[in-house]
Amino acid sequence: MSDALLTLEGVHTHIGAYHILHGVGLQVPRGELTLLLGRNGAGKTTTLRTIMGLWQASAGTIRLGGRDITGLSTPDIAASGIAYVPENMGVFSDLTVAENMLLAARGARTQAQMDPQRLHWIFELFPAIEKFWNHPAGKLSGGQKQMLAVSRAIVEPRELLIVDEPSKGLAPAIINNMIAAFEQLKHSGVTILLVEQNVAFAQRLGRNVAVMDQGQIVYAGTMDELAADPDRQQALLGLAL
Repeated sequence: MSDALLTLEGVHTHIGAYHILHGVGLQVPRGELTLLLGRNGAGKTTTLRTIMGLWQASAGTIRLGGRDITGLSTPDIAASGIAYVPENMGVFSDLTVAENMLLAARGARTQAQMDPQRLHWIFELFPAIEKFWNHPAGKLSGGQKQMLAVSRAIVEPRELLIVDEPSKGLAPAIINNMIAAFEQLKHSGVTILLVEQNVAFAQRLGRNVAVMDQGQIVYAGTMDELAADPDRQQALLGLAL
């Protein structure tokens, strides 16, 4: 795919004695949302962590916009234009929402130096962030913490947003809000790679789909194609969409 922003070629990852990724090949088209699906333990989170350099690839190549980022440190990878929202969200509970946001806004030392237009845009995506701006992040609900985690990732412009299981444990109303936010992010030009277990959530968001099994990509195509093939769904995911 000539216009892929992120490309993984033959990526292997070992964690201690365990060989987790077995030659992962993945392409994430620029300006689109790509879903990474698969059963528990298929290697999805390991793939995201390997992209971010949290775990080093033992073989293969990871490219962002044609640049090889395989051996870079996590801070250098983040500085290259990738934001990562882990499954545990990584919110600092003892800090306020505002302080959490300021930590992520590397170009600002004070709240007054944060981009007001960008904050306004984030407040429109997630009104709860503005409402609880001065509240301790630890007091937020699970859905509100997820909103904060995504807001921190986009407080500065990013080329690529990587999010691990954004709908996990969220109420349906919060999931709808999250879907609308990701749609707006996509329309703003942000490329998104999303790991998701909630298939209904995935169906509403994704056009491009890759499915992992046993540390490899075993399917890459469109959500429409996957949704139209119940036998393939059962074989790849163990369920029917």
